[in-house]
Parts: sequence; C-alpha cells; structure tokens
Amino acid sequence: MAEREAKPLAYISETVLKKRKSTESLALTRKAQLELGKYGQNNNKKKKVEDIKRPEEFIKQFRAQELDLIRMKQRGKGAKSALVKPKSKLLFIIRIQGQNDMHPKTRKILYKLRLTKIFSGVFAMSSEGILQQLQKVEPYVTYGYPNLTNVKELIYKKGYAKIEKQRIPLTDNNIIEQTLGKYGMICIEDLIHEIANVGPHFKEVIKFLGPFLLSKPEGGLLGKKQRFKDGGESGNREDQINDLISKMN
Repeated sequence: MAEREAKPLAYISETVLKKRKSTESLALTRKAQLELGKYGQNNNKKKKVEDIKRPEEFIKQFRAQELDLIRMKQRGKGAKSALVKPKSKLLFIIRIQGQNDMHPKTRKILYKLRLTKIFSGVFAMSSEGILQQLQKVEPYVTYGYPNLTNVKELIYKKGYAKIEKQRIPLTDNNIIEQTLGKYGMICIEDLIHEIANVGPHFKEVIKFLGPFLLSKPEGGLLGKKQRFKDGGESGNREDQINDLISKMN
C-alpha cells in the first residue's frame, strides 16, 4: 500500500491566534459571570465582567504582597537603631493608603493600631513598641505630635464613643460619665485634658473613643510611599502633622 503523501499544516497568522485567545478568554469570563448570577446571587448584585479577576491579576497581587513582606522585614531589622527619640508623649497616626498590595502581616499591624480604613486616625502613647510598629508599616501611615487645638477640634468634630460595637456621637456628657466616671471624667473637656496630657487613664479614654474618620485632603496625597522627610507623605512629620490634621478634619 503506497504511503499517503504528507499534507502541509495550514498556516494561521499570529494576529488570528491572538484574537482567538482573547475571544476564548472573554467567553470563559462571561460564563463565570452567568454562573455567579444563576446560582445564589442576588440579580441586583451581579458582578460585571471587569469585576472578575483574571489569573494574572491574582499573580500580580501575590507578588506585591510578598514584596511588601520582604520590605517590612527589612524595615523591622533596622527599626531599633533607626528610632528617633520622640519629642512628645502623644502621637496622632493617620493611615494614608494600603489595599490589595499589603501582606496580611502588614494589615495585622495596622488593625492592631485600629487603623482599619484609609484616612482613619488614632491617638497613641509614644513608646518604643509603638514606634517599632510604625517603622514596619511606615509606607502606609503618617504620624506626628498633635497640638492642643487639634486635639480639641478632632474630638469635637469627629469624636464618637464606641460602646458594644456601636458608634455613639459625643452629644451627651452622660455617655462619658457612665463609662469613664469612675476615673473622674464626666465631660468632653475631661477627655481632651486626659489625651493632651497623656494622663494615667489615657488607655481607657482611647479604648472608649473610636478611630477618627477623616476626610481626604483637597488635592489628595502625592508620593504616598515616599517618606515625608524625603518629599513624600509617609512616616514621621513631627509637629507638621498639625497642618495635615487641619486639612482632613
């Protein structure tokens, strides 16, 4: 039996191959979208095609998180030697960024500081432990020494009590007296005095107050991950934190 003559393979241009790959990828994405809409999803909350992450996006996110962890460890190694003796016992810390590119360990430190949202701020007592934590998450926070005026305005404008996971506005001194009366505090002015002077019951007051939800500064923040002393936004601003607080309060 004579051998059949080998037929040459059909030539397919690179453009056609790329278009075919793109079409197949879109079809798979569309199928995933329809399945999400069909099985147990509220029709009003169906995900858009662009909301479904592609594999390369997960890889990019994973690499960013791993890089963040490496950098955090590097900052942590030199933390003690790089620590500057604080000029004040009182710090005000603001979270300025950080979403999917953060490693879970970075997020854990931010949550420990009670900075669960971007542009949230908290008062803290300056200590070696706090400064080491801030050093590790420096690209995501900025901090400094608030003056009495800003302590007052923050509490009066943005302050609220957090009682049993509920946010309660500080419109009634009875709320303060019921919770902190045993420490001799019965009104907002007592809270301000205790925080500004980092008094003996500072921790109790901070626990009573929820994190301050600040406004995005006009014009936004530029060079967020670069340190403030190098022309960026993150890290220690010392007394200049007061200018930023005024813009965000």
